[in-house]
Amino acid sequence: MKQVNGQKILEALGSGVDAIRGRITPDAPMDRVTWFRAGGLAELMFQPHDTDDLIAFLKLVPKGVPVMVVGVGSNLLVRDGGISGIVIRLSAKGFGDLELVGENRIKAGAICPDKNIAAMALDHGIGGFHFFYGIPGSIGGALRMNAGANGGETTDRVVEVHAVDRQGKKHVLSNADMGYSYRHSDAAGDLIFTHAIFEGYPEDKAKIRSDMDAVRQHRETVQPIREKTGGSTFKNPEGHSAWKLIDEAGCRGMMIGSAQMSPLHCNFMINTGQASGYELEYLGETVRARVMEHSGVKLEWEIKRVGNFMPGHEIKEFLGRATA
Repeated sequence: MKQVNGQKILEALGSGVDAIRGRITPDAPMDRVTWFRAGGLAELMFQPHDTDDLIAFLKLVPKGVPVMVVGVGSNLLVRDGGISGIVIRLSAKGFGDLELVGENRIKAGAICPDKNIAAMALDHGIGGFHFFYGIPGSIGGALRMNAGANGGETTDRVVEVHAVDRQGKKHVLSNADMGYSYRHSDAAGDLIFTHAIFEGYPEDKAKIRSDMDAVRQHRETVQPIREKTGGSTFKNPEGHSAWKLIDEAGCRGMMIGSAQMSPLHCNFMINTGQASGYELEYLGETVRARVMEHSGVKLEWEIKRVGNFMPGHEIKEFLGRATA
């Protein structure tokens, strides 16, 4: 779709927008949203007040205008040309709920931090949630990509997922409906997750606390958690660890501009200063090329890259080596 001005999108929503209770921002800076602190503008950003407000807004959006959802921005790389169309950013007030809804069951809103559901499970002696303590993101993102860490995955705990589609229609999906596999869900791309129900099992609090402490110690010891990063950059290929492949290809600490593969954990890409989206993505593609040349293994991005390239800064997926 041809990029249009954010104000024009706002006008295209019509007079019905006056009844919308959430916040609407034309030309919203995405570098304030992503943990990388990089990227261009979203033509229009909408932060719904609650699910009903989200539904009302979606019914106003013209069919040809792209819509995408972001959470806390932890696993997101926005290109410098910005994002065409509408970015929906869920708010903690309307989508951050966290409550017990039955024996060993927890309801969590899509913007609820992953670590918070682990903390609630600890408080109530519910096992199986400790791995969420090590995932730097929100529940919505975990649902979409089957986030996992320290031996656990989102699919292990999901009972049902509540969502709204592009037309504003509500859906309830079972675990099987989500079609989970490694760092992937088959759920329709236009679904906006609003909340989900998770289930664990009774477990001694001391055991849960010990497991969470192990997760915390692991993160603090081997991950650059205080840097501007998006978490794991690449998925682990079957039978391999991405960081080992990167290290063996000589890419630990590699830099392009202010973008760097962390010397501490070389599958973490970091912004050491004022790195652009271009520098970060070009670094990632260069690493992919070098790993392919060294080991013959093709790394797949785990970080979600979105938006438009700036003219002259297009990056093509590596063909033996990265090209721009």
